[in-house]
Amino acid sequence: MDLTALAEAARSAWVVWLMVLFLGVVFWAFRPKNRQRFEDDARIPFRDEENGG
Repeated sequence: MDLTALAEAARSAWVVWLMVLFLGVVFWAFRPKNRQRFEDDARIPFRDEENGG
């Protein structure tokens, strides 16, 4: 196996790894279990206004 073939195999492995990572993040972000957490996090900038600050 020469260096060119090794580089091509590594490039393919990175593409697969990044696709799996991306799909994992998308799955985690759209899980119904995380909805309340993300809604709470979205309100962080407005917490001072709600507390009269």
